[in-house]
Amino acid sequence: MNKCSYEGWIDEYLLNRLDDSRRKEFEEHYFNCPACFDMLVERDEIIGALKGAPSAFASEARRAAPNRKTTGPGRVFAWLSPRQWALAGTAALLLAVVLAVIPRFRGPAPQFVMTGEETVRGGSLALIFPVADLGAAPAEFRWKSLGENVEYLVSIYEEGLIWKASSKEPRIVLPEDVRARMTAGRAFSWQVKAFSAEGTLIAVSGRARFAITG
Repeated sequence: MNKCSYEGWIDEYLLNRLDDSRRKEFEEHYFNCPACFDMLVERDEIIGALKGAPSAFASEARRAAPNRKTTGPGRVFAWLSPRQWALAGTAALLLAVVLAVIPRFRGPAPQFVMTGEETVRGGSLALIFPVADLGAAPAEFRWKSLGENVEYLVSIYEEGLIWKASSKEPRIVLPEDVRARMTAGRAFSWQVKAFSAEGTLIAVSGRARFAITG
């Protein structure tokens, strides 16, 4: 029987001395070469015994041995080495931790309130800023543009209406006297209504709530 040209790679593979390209080439080879596969299991047991540790690869390889000639998805899984299974397990664990932890660091969701009488046919208007608590009074308010020839009416409330003004741009600068009223510990809400050039109400936002915390 001719000696397989990959036999000399077995010890190098088990001792993790192959570079990435040769390691991948050998892993694709040994599951399709019974001689290399059996020799790999035998050598791994010997190395494990010399190190005084059980041979994890040998036990996994024996369980996988009946499937090493499978095709399709089964063959893909069979080609995974113990190191690749370990890396996959670690990646899955890290992903689970990230998915569990990240939501805890998200800020509070914007709070909107819409009453039945404020609902208009034709769509709603999206508010951009502010929609969450702030450390200081905002200098301006911004919302999504509905295009040209639209006039917006902005209203700001505390317990009742404290200020309103119109703008042809999707933003408005807050007067200093109004900003001066927005001190720490106070909560407010605001709303924008959009009118066509003919004066018809075409869209309305919900009320976004925010508090001054600083």
